Amino acid sequence: MSYIEFDKEQLVNINFSKSREILRCSHTGAFANTTLVGLNTRKYHGLFIAPQDRIDHERHVLVSNLNETIIVNNMDFHLSMNQFKGGIINPKGNKYLQQFTADGIPTYLYRVGKFNFTKEIIFLKNSDRLIIKYTMLDNYDSASFQFQPLLAFRSIHQLTHANDQVNTQFESVENGVGFCLYDNYTPVYLQCSSPITYQHHPDWFYNVEYEEELNRGYEGVEDLYTPGSFTAEVKDKELFITIGTEPIKTENIAKLYTDDIKQHTSRSSFFNCLQNAADQFIVKRNDKTEVIAGYPWFGRWGRDTFIALPGLTLALGKPELCKEIMDSMIEDMNEGLFPNIGSGANAAYNSVDAPLWFFRTLQLYAQITHTEKKIWKEYGGTMKRILSAYRHGTLNNIRMLDNGLIYAGGPGLALTWMDAVIDGRPVTPRTGCQVEINALWYNAVKFALEMARLAKDSDFIYDWEPMVQDFPTVFKDTFWSKEIGYLADYVNGDYKNFQIRPNMLIATSLPYSPISEKIRQLILKRTCEELLTDKGIRSLSPNDPEYKGHYFGNQAARDAAYHQGTCWIWLLFPFTDGMLAVYQKSAIPVLQRILYKFDNCMTNYGISTIAEITDGDPPHKPNGCISQAWSVAALLYMKWRIEHY
Repeated sequence: MSYIEFDKEQLVNINFSKSREILRCSHTGAFANTTLVGLNTRKYHGLFIAPQDRIDHERHVLVSNLNETIIVNNMDFHLSMNQFKGGIINPKGNKYLQQFTADGIPTYLYRVGKFNFTKEIIFLKNSDRLIIKYTMLDNYDSASFQFQPLLAFRSIHQLTHANDQVNTQFESVENGVGFCLYDNYTPVYLQCSSPITYQHHPDWFYNVEYEEELNRGYEGVEDLYTPGSFTAEVKDKELFITIGTEPIKTENIAKLYTDDIKQHTSRSSFFNCLQNAADQFIVKRNDKTEVIAGYPWFGRWGRDTFIALPGLTLALGKPELCKEIMDSMIEDMNEGLFPNIGSGANAAYNSVDAPLWFFRTLQLYAQITHTEKKIWKEYGGTMKRILSAYRHGTLNNIRMLDNGLIYAGGPGLALTWMDAVIDGRPVTPRTGCQVEINALWYNAVKFALEMARLAKDSDFIYDWEPMVQDFPTVFKDTFWSKEIGYLADYVNGDYKNFQIRPNMLIATSLPYSPISEKIRQLILKRTCEELLTDKGIRSLSPNDPEYKGHYFGNQAARDAAYHQGTCWIWLLFPFTDGMLAVYQKSAIPVLQRILYKFDNCMTNYGISTIAEITDGDPPHKPNGCISQAWSVAALLYMKWRIEHY
């Protein structure tokens, strides 16, 4: 039996199969995402989704679906699935499915009548190109496939509707056709390995329904444009179809397919799945290398990038890639801050922690590559700009107080990772001195001083060393409560918030920590008692009256639960470091038990990857993005730390 495998009973069960999603990506930023049986339930689903550099550099759904019909010995079998308004599914092509495996290439086994065939799907690693391979397993007199593309040509965040602006023209290319529905879009070309017969009959596919969007409180019905259909005969029991943004010589399709699969890592184990998932977040486009925060709807996020980088790169023996991504991020720095989301004129610099996580990533990079003596020469300028900006004040009221603590925020601002906002008001208002920000700040300054000493930068040492001498005392006096036995989550003037949240956990995890080992122990004990679960760490103690154990409903309801009890896998990153720092080798069995409990996630929700979040209450149902960079990274980092301790 394969590690990733679903049988006929599971595949024909629509409730089961539509709750599991598959994802295939290119390093160009293009990807395909749908449910296990090809029934699109989100507006973010699509067979061919690619960035549009001439529009907004964001990803757009070009081909939503491809209605497939196999014709064997003059018998038609409709293989696709579409849901229409009112929950009507037609056709129900999953009834022909016998098996799905994904150890190597995602492969479907079909049985139609007396005939069996397979369907394999890949996205080329370094190209905006999808390839599907059909292989007949039984003898037949004649076999052909008919394809009807359903085109969207719209942003992943929007829906489209029937209109008279659509370009109904088509372009004939070798064994295929090309379409471009609107100006400035990249054309999309569908080509076969065999000659095609194309019938042009433009029309609209009305009232396609996306169930998950409706469940999430969004608009969930759209119209898709269908230009016509084309038919291709199966030659030598095989047929390839490719979708790309430029035409190719069709004689090369099979070779492109064969060459690409040689580069794939098998998904035959838990950790191979994690490694494959990690690779999908890396995007190289327009001379920049970036991390996609999560599929299908997140783009690049500064905070997520730096938190995820150690697991996505360093833990996998890819320090050069880590450096490449850090350098790409540095290009977009502004007043000591990294963009939280977006880039260029569309960048939002509303993250107080992203620059401080940059220091932590650089710290790990220097340690692993043994380049401590070179770091200051290459990154000292960047480090100085960040520290100076925080010291003297920068955007969003981020500034250092007279006592050395960092203050951030103001009305309507949510600058930490707990950033949900409803009607302009943060769900978790944390304006003031946040516990994790100040722990990260202390670590950043101490690391900078360490690198400056190696480089003999006496001016920097003279200027900054006095600032951190009393910091541990100030930190303890500000955040610690001996009576309660843990750290305040944030402090604003005389107000101290003592909700039990995981942010204090970060203070236990840093090489330069402002707290004693005894306080670290008490924090870790409290974390294990009230926050730690089998599937991540809760964002709020279940004993808190504001705790919400389930993440569901419309956007407002989900945002209200997002950091109010919902479990986050990425927090296992600082948890791992904190446990090893305090308990050394005795922490390893605890960490191993947590790590291997994620093994069963590989066949749930996002197949062969890790979700963004899980419910705070058992059974900790996965939710949010089906594949989240810092979730995958946290588990890879855990594995690496355990193996190299």
